Amino acid sequence: MGENGATPAMHGMINRALQGFLVETYGADIWAEIRSQADLGFVDFEAMLHYDDTQTLAVFQAAVDLLHQNPNALLEDLGTFLITHPPLDPLRRLLRFSGGSFAEFVLSLDELADRGRMAMPDIEMPEITVTQIDAETYALRAMWKMPGIGPILLGALRAMADDYGALALVHLDGMDDGGECLRIVVHDAHHAAGRSFVLAETAP
Repeated sequence: MGENGATPAMHGMINRALQGFLVETYGADIWAEIRSQADLGFVDFEAMLHYDDTQTLAVFQAAVDLLHQNPNALLEDLGTFLITHPPLDPLRRLLRFSGGSFAEFVLSLDELADRGRMAMPDIEMPEITVTQIDAETYALRAMWKMPGIGPILLGALRAMADDYGALALVHLDGMDDGGECLRIVVHDAHHAAGRSFVLAETAP
């Protein structure tokens, strides 16, 4: 339960992203089976509404069961989808604006929750702490209301490394005081040509 006995609620944009990932990756028929098994009672999540956390968890568990997927693998694919799916390109561009290199981007993740709240005050972002271990190595710890933020960030960070053209190894690194941890090693910041980006799309 949340504060004052309120039921914890997930922002619709996050649920909508999960639905979009499942539909685009596995098809509308699979989404229909998932929402039926999760007993949603509606067809689509609405981006500007809030939903009980149990509905988010029910959808994810139904997807794991129907697709016979490892939960972490499915969450990692979701993280990759958030960065690489063309309609979500504004998110990729916004993240790229956070740093001129992949290493700068990783260090900027400390500010992700604050930036998210500035854009949407009612969205609950993961609280991320990044510690630089040495010239190449970074330790990331993420706290979120739902389990699984680690694998989501794993997929997103691997996709962002490719976006920057960096050669980086990213892996899950266990738990620390309730936080999900990752280890990031940037071997070559300019391994390949990164994708170009602009913060705002230009008019045709």
